[in-house]
Amino acid sequence: MESRVVRPFPAPQSSETVSTPSLGLTHRMRRNRKAEWSRRMVRESVLTTDDLIWPIFLMDSQQARSPVEWMPGVDRLNIDEAVRQAAEAAALGIPAIAPFPFVDKALRDPTGSEALNANNLMCRAVRAIKAEVPQIGIICDAALDPYTSHGHDGVMEGERILNDASVAILVQQALALADAGADVIAPSDMMDGRIGAIRGALDEARHEDVQIMSYAAKYASAFYGPFRDAIGTNATLIGDKRTYQMDPANSDEAIAEVALDLEEGADMVMIKPGLPYLDVVARVKDHFRVPTFAYQVSGEYAMIMAAAGNGWLDGDKAMVESLMAFKRAGADGVLTYFAPRVAKKLKATG
Repeated sequence: MESRVVRPFPAPQSSETVSTPSLGLTHRMRRNRKAEWSRRMVRESVLTTDDLIWPIFLMDSQQARSPVEWMPGVDRLNIDEAVRQAAEAAALGIPAIAPFPFVDKALRDPTGSEALNANNLMCRAVRAIKAEVPQIGIICDAALDPYTSHGHDGVMEGERILNDASVAILVQQALALADAGADVIAPSDMMDGRIGAIRGALDEARHEDVQIMSYAAKYASAFYGPFRDAIGTNATLIGDKRTYQMDPANSDEAIAEVALDLEEGADMVMIKPGLPYLDVVARVKDHFRVPTFAYQVSGEYAMIMAAAGNGWLDGDKAMVESLMAFKRAGADGVLTYFAPRVAKKLKATG
């Protein structure tokens, strides 16, 4: 049997004599990544402050702020503080804010009647903000869950949510908000036909310039928990919202929902939640080519903040990367609790 000859590897040559064999590559994708200036020049998606909408939480209190336990870094604000936050948003170049109320339990009832009060917390806050910061856009949610004793977005008969009766109340809520100075009504209730009813009522009341940003594809998601804590509905919600919010398994249905809302007069549409539904954002934008927004909801925010707080990831990098994902999917803007933080970061980096 022939013995096997083992030859040692040749000794490394000095750097002056080493030659690297060519791989014969014509296309080297790394060329465009070699320097920051080059990466910037070929970047496909860009995140700016124009893409940000800042959701804030309101409370009726002499106390300026109250922490939202499940959302580190987020506070409920009284009206005076909300005005100051709106001024900060304007100074940072954030185009719009989206206020949500924490309503005293004593004011909640089965029909959400406090939503129609022209002097309720939301209406007073909108008037105060518009008086002091007229250049900021105010996007007002139209839904009854902060105002109902059962925590649902509509009125109930037994365990059933009544669609048409709820829409009639939502129309009056939208008119109260428009009268107070809201720039955009954002119906988030997912009742059928509410966009057309609200659009008709706004036009009849000579609020034809008030825009509608429809929560057109709002899913029955597990990611809303911290938000419900912030507005005080975790303790009041009876059952769940699966009979009117969308099934997370469905994507084609989102296209049908968006089509109906656009036909009824929506100016802009929104997908909620955000990151778990980027495929829906992309489909809606590609299909309709209309202003399309996404809501990076409280659960998404809380997950990033919790992981960053434990040192498991870089919070700033994860924040920016998550928002860039919305832009890459085709979103024209994002409602995000990171808005002031990312605006400051963008401003600092020029």
